[in-house]
Amino acid sequence: MKIYIKALGCRLNEAELEQWSASFMLKGHSMTAEPDEADVIIVNTCAVTSDAERKSRQLFNRLYRQRPESYLVVTGCYSSLKGDELAHTLGVDLVISNAQKDQLPELVLEKFSSQSMPLIAMDPNESALFQRGRQRAFIKIQDGCRYRCTYCIVTIARGEERSRLVGDIIDEINCLVGQGVQEVVLTGVHVGGYGADINSTLKTLVVAILRDTDIPRVRFASVEPWDLPEDFFELFANPRLMPHMHLPIQSGVDSVLRRMSRRSKTADFAELIRSAREQVPHFNVTSDIIVGFPGETEQEWQATLDYVAEIGFGQLHVFSYSPRANTKAASLPNPVSSQIKKERSLAMRHLGLEMKREFYQRYAGTQSSVLWESGKKNKEGQLVFHGYTPNYIKVRTTVLDQNLKNLIKSTDLVSYDEQYQVVNAIISDTSL
Repeated sequence: MKIYIKALGCRLNEAELEQWSASFMLKGHSMTAEPDEADVIIVNTCAVTSDAERKSRQLFNRLYRQRPESYLVVTGCYSSLKGDELAHTLGVDLVISNAQKDQLPELVLEKFSSQSMPLIAMDPNESALFQRGRQRAFIKIQDGCRYRCTYCIVTIARGEERSRLVGDIIDEINCLVGQGVQEVVLTGVHVGGYGADINSTLKTLVVAILRDTDIPRVRFASVEPWDLPEDFFELFANPRLMPHMHLPIQSGVDSVLRRMSRRSKTADFAELIRSAREQVPHFNVTSDIIVGFPGETEQEWQATLDYVAEIGFGQLHVFSYSPRANTKAASLPNPVSSQIKKERSLAMRHLGLEMKREFYQRYAGTQSSVLWESGKKNKEGQLVFHGYTPNYIKVRTTVLDQNLKNLIKSTDLVSYDEQYQVVNAIISDTSL
């Protein structure tokens, strides 16, 4: 069978796609980047906000209309929360909850695959990653979360924490290295909680990855700041661990953090960032902010704005609070009006862009290695490539006839381009 898979939402959903692709191919089936060619279409949905649910519905409805003869499989957080509703939705042939995700390839093949061998037996060593044009692989290290932030529906949808064994993760990364992958991102619902159920820790896992694999670059997806021990940043002495972390703070005042049931305090977070920047050269911290949380006063809002500006982030993801059914926050008093949330969101996004501009400009005129990930011809017939520095600055360069894709190259960072939010660069080492 030919199988098409698509994810919405978090990096964890992306990581799951990688695992499923590899599993289908090992069983002799092929992946396709075109839904029009697919025998089976799998949609990994998101439900973190009402808008995410809407986009999930739109996506699988569009794919059904585009390819009605294909089997349509829906999984992910939306399917876990509203499985009964989805089971009766036009075009949906199979609903797989998050609790069944690890068995998804088997469940799909059991229901839809014929007993005969596929016409084309795929080489197990061919990478589904490169079929989808990826040089960076997302590695699912765990699922589920023990905490219950009052606004979060994902922890309900994902269930209890379940960590993968260190050896299995090492084997997956080594397989990807053999396929030419240059960078992995460790993902999960509660990445920092990795290992609590198997007598391990995130630090132990990272040490093992750096010791037992040759992957050139290792990154983290979002990590809750309270999960990091005091000695965690010592790991970054190894240059293969990229000096960038996404540490969500969500608000800049303790009163709002308490209403969110966040385990961080603003003073502790500030000290964590100070320590990280002191220990790790060129460390880039990115973060999340929720504006308009129930009860957020003008004073709390201004304090958050000031706090974010004081900390300084390389990039900021800003979300206007949206109530989710079955979460505690949905019943909190004093909701913030839509107009005020819109105004605060615009102000925070503007601050985020200013901080990003300042961070990027700081590196103009320096040199860095860049993993070049994509390239296409411009109107002049030149090849324009994009990639990322170790501390996750997006870089662009123009070359005449070099194929830089999936290469890590020493690069001169020249100037910040505000229009495209990239740093223009010149390749220092022209050898290929």
